[in-house]
Amino acid sequence: MSFMWNVVYVIIALVVVKISQWLWQWSNPNSKGSGKLPPGSMGFPIVGETFEFFRSSGLLEIPPFFQKRMLRYGPLFRTNILGSRTVISTDADVIYEIFRQENQSFIQSYPDIFVKVLGKDNVFFKTGDIHRHIKHATMHLIGSEGLKRKLIGFMNRTTREHLRWKATQGAFNLRHAASNLIVSYITPQMISNLKPETQEKLIDHFKTFNIEWFQSPFALSTWKTVYKVLTARKEAVKIINEALEKRKDSIEKQGDFLDTLLEEMKKEGSIFYKESIVSLLLNIGFVSRDSTSYATALTVNFISKNPRVLTELKREHEAIVQKRDDKEPGLSWEEYKTACLSPAWLSTSRFGWQTWEP
Repeated sequence: MSFMWNVVYVIIALVVVKISQWLWQWSNPNSKGSGKLPPGSMGFPIVGETFEFFRSSGLLEIPPFFQKRMLRYGPLFRTNILGSRTVISTDADVIYEIFRQENQSFIQSYPDIFVKVLGKDNVFFKTGDIHRHIKHATMHLIGSEGLKRKLIGFMNRTTREHLRWKATQGAFNLRHAASNLIVSYITPQMISNLKPETQEKLIDHFKTFNIEWFQSPFALSTWKTVYKVLTARKEAVKIINEALEKRKDSIEKQGDFLDTLLEEMKKEGSIFYKESIVSLLLNIGFVSRDSTSYATALTVNFISKNPRVLTELKREHEAIVQKRDDKEPGLSWEEYKTACLSPAWLSTSRFGWQTWEP
């Protein structure tokens, strides 16, 4: 009997040792190669520091998650979020260097939930000189002088009409109004020959496929939103795939962004293939909408709270109108470039993060 108890004690001791070893390895991860990881904490096993990372905070303040770690570890620290070992940088120079090197010294990696929502064929998940290729391709969408002139005129006219219509409804949500306006414009610029009803469906899917799903993974509402986003993504991919197949079999050029991507796909060494083209069109459809609509809403909010900036902007606009021979036409490309150099505009910086594989 004593022998059996001794065996049990040995097994328990081995289990305790194994668990202790696993906990130590979790708290003290090693980087691949001879490099040294920055200081930081890995949090609790499995969940890491995900709870604290998603803790709510004011929109215009540095989240407590970052404030606490920046004070304790400095601008570069390690953590674990959504099950992924992550190094977070709050240093502008480090972030710039990561993007400048185009993945030469850093290998991109994202949490599994990002891959699930955005798609495994997403070009942003690929390694190599991807940013240069994407920039070159997207410049055809808004890059040429002719397109810029056309874009400014169309957006100026459409914005006036859209906001005038919204104003008849009384108070309205500016971010949502800007979001709907942008996606309604950018969709036909990407794929121009869709039937009106198909285009409306794609626009609706773009509106549903947004970044609002990126919330606490421990709230039931988050997973409901993720389900809606995945469903919208599936339907949008189906529409884009059908348009792409028809375009590949057609000799007629539409002059839109899909034509540009198909031409890029034919080039030697191109990073684009069918699935990645679909993914890029999908990304542009919601990224341009969300980022611009948030920036627009924040800009109006800041201006409304700063009378000096509002006065300066009014003065600039009045000066622009006074220089015109015709007072009625909307903003021109030359006037827009001049306005962008205005001292009334403020610049912002962002946090950047990089994950490493265990």
